Amino acid sequence: MTNGNRVWVTECPRDAMQGIHEFIPTELKINYLNALLKVGFDRLDFGSFVSPKAIPQLADTKEVLAGLDLSGPTKLLAIIANLRGATEASSFEHISFLGYPFSVSETFQRRNTNSGIADSFVTVQQIQEQAMKSCKELLVYISMAYGNPYGDDWNSDVVIDWISKLKNTGIKKIALADTVGLANAKEVAYLTSAVIKEFPDIEVGAHLHCKPGNWHDKVAAAFDAGCRHFDAAIKGLGGCPMAEDDLVGNLATENLIQYLNQKNVETLIKPVEFNNAMSVSNLVFLPTI
Repeated sequence: MTNGNRVWVTECPRDAMQGIHEFIPTELKINYLNALLKVGFDRLDFGSFVSPKAIPQLADTKEVLAGLDLSGPTKLLAIIANLRGATEASSFEHISFLGYPFSVSETFQRRNTNSGIADSFVTVQQIQEQAMKSCKELLVYISMAYGNPYGDDWNSDVVIDWISKLKNTGIKKIALADTVGLANAKEVAYLTSAVIKEFPDIEVGAHLHCKPGNWHDKVAAAFDAGCRHFDAAIKGLGGCPMAEDDLVGNLATENLIQYLNQKNVETLIKPVEFNNAMSVSNLVFLPTI
């Protein structure tokens, strides 16, 4: 399920915004997301249907959705953490993808969704049924795919075993998430290659958290291993607030674009519109960071 000369890019403003404590005005979010919708991203991770107590920044997701210009080709992805959120998100026609974080670390799964791995797997099955009834696609993020800081058991066989179980529920899209930026390039290459080889009929994406000094090697490792679906966030902002006190930044979209341009890889990203979105991002993030 790969094409050597085409990469699909998901922009993740939701991930960038969720850990910011000062509330970003709804209208400002709408303006920013509309700028992003003009860029040509394949998917936009725009918001989430989780408890506003857990993520106060995203409590206005429904209001934001109502203000978006959805005349372009970019598909919307919403993050959900339980069946209630999936049911609510599925009621909106313009949301195409539901994203669920499924951790292979017991500790992180409890921190992130207040349930263990076994219960979370049952939730996946329920959400998958809801998604299919609503003509949505479920994308499962394999959180802590490259290890965890909690001492929970981890190896590549554990990851592959859980993906196999997810596949049996009908899941066709996953993203390997380096949730706290633990992985080095060698580990990214090994696991990504192993998963793609084991599951050639599943879309395998990379949700990499990076530092300025290691983003290139990690992207190159995933790309050379056959990954053609990447998540990123402008300026590399964000990270999971449930993981650690200090957020580890996302892969910066501008760095990903630089890498892909150097490789002469095709994307649908429009340079002028992207530069405009970068400018709008200053209005959104500079007052808050």
